Amino acid sequence: MRRTRLVSLALSLATALGVSLTMAAPAQAAATDRYVALGDSYASGVGAGSYTSESGSCQRSTNAYPALYAANIKPASYRSVACSGATTTSVINTQLSALSSTTTLVSVTVGGNDVGFASIMSTCVLQGTTQCVAAVQAAEDKARAQLPGLLRNVYNGIKTRAPNARVVVVGYPVFYQLGTVCVGLSATSRAKINEGINLVDDITRSAAVAAGFKFADVRAQFVGHQLCSYGDKWLHALNFATLGVSYHPTAAGQSGGYYPVFRSVAG
Repeated sequence: MRRTRLVSLALSLATALGVSLTMAAPAQAAATDRYVALGDSYASGVGAGSYTSESGSCQRSTNAYPALYAANIKPASYRSVACSGATTTSVINTQLSALSSTTTLVSVTVGGNDVGFASIMSTCVLQGTTQCVAAVQAAEDKARAQLPGLLRNVYNGIKTRAPNARVVVVGYPVFYQLGTVCVGLSATSRAKINEGINLVDDITRSAAVAAGFKFADVRAQFVGHQLCSYGDKWLHALNFATLGVSYHPTAAGQSGGYYPVFRSVAG
């Protein structure tokens, strides 16, 4: 009885002071989570170094946001099957099998390869402004026409295989800070590339919300750390020696850009 009266008194006092007492349910839930990470190179951690030997060409990094979440939150189980080059189709065909009815948390970053991120950037770097703008425009047209359905297929597959999981869809950072002095691509090309990334993120967010999933939007977190910014860069610029890391987050981009946003949304 005494404990009951103390609890009642505490609640009454909190109400009187306008304070909301909340339980630490998200943290408790995270400790018991069975977490599976899906997606492409932005989820596997290409560009962040420290790749696990088992991941081979998928290049799963211990610095990627899923691995950082697992290391810090310590869920009951963690598995990443994210893979460099993954598309919505390859996620369905090769990654969804990692899910089960016991999975309680899923993250997924996918869609960029479906609209040709890599080939667009190659065109922009090698062929100039006119071809760059045309390539991005073609990708935007494809994204509007096809990406909602492709994402819906992935999300429906996640629901089917992991019906008890909360799902966080994680987007992409915008590559360039505009309005600065910057060598390389023209200002027109940079603006068009940003436009295309924003479109993919907006389509992805709409598809995620329609599926009942949460969307982790990393764009604001990367502001000030993009290419052509004056701050510490969280994205690799074009690297002819190691082309695969170009335009991917650095380890700092994963830890300072991706991880805090995902952590906030995932709980």
